[in-house]
Amino acid sequence: MSPPERSAPRTPLRRRAWPTAPLAPTLPKQCWGFMVGSALFALGSAPGFGDLAGADVVNLCYFVGAWFFTGAGLIQLVRSASPVELAASMPGSAIRAEWLSAATQTVGTLLFNISTTSALFAHTVAGERHLVWSPDAGGSVAFLISGAVAFAAYSRSTGHGLDFEDRRWWSVLMNWVGCVAFGVSAVGAFVNKDGVTADAIAANAGTFVGALCFFVASAIVLPGTRHR
Repeated sequence: MSPPERSAPRTPLRRRAWPTAPLAPTLPKQCWGFMVGSALFALGSAPGFGDLAGADVVNLCYFVGAWFFTGAGLIQLVRSASPVELAASMPGSAIRAEWLSAATQTVGTLLFNISTTSALFAHTVAGERHLVWSPDAGGSVAFLISGAVAFAAYSRSTGHGLDFEDRRWWSVLMNWVGCVAFGVSAVGAFVNKDGVTADAIAANAGTFVGALCFFVASAIVLPGTRHR
């Protein structure tokens, strides 16, 4: 869940120089936030964990993990700088792909907050359908959009579409696979009018695989790791 750092913007655009302080939005905090959140989602959806720990513990893992996602997403949004850039080829301005990806992702994390919080208290079919599944599905759609736009952000920042030797490209790819897996999870988690989940196995497997992908996507661009 960590679109790549921009190497050279096409139009003059300066990132804000954030002071070194505990609350300063930095790339390490962004990466660690996504990694901790992903680890908690992976734990909650790990095969057999729900049977051992119970639904309440699983929901708590998702609840706490979603807040780490939101914190990391907000850091990424702040770090993405201005939402628009001057268009060199035409008058006016254009929305920057990097900002759009971060903004859409942040919307998704907020929807996951609503879903995971509701899961702690929703004990009716209507609550499961409208307060848990609906925002979860909306968050998954937002992640899919964000993951797709991240490819455009990478292309614009590097000048090429893919580079198998660049860890940032692998980060974008792993992030996209994670978004797709979360989408599969949302489909499987659909609750019908009788309160039955469409496919519990797909729901858990999609969450588990997606969480692992998000963890790797942030880990491979974490400052301190070697880049080419």
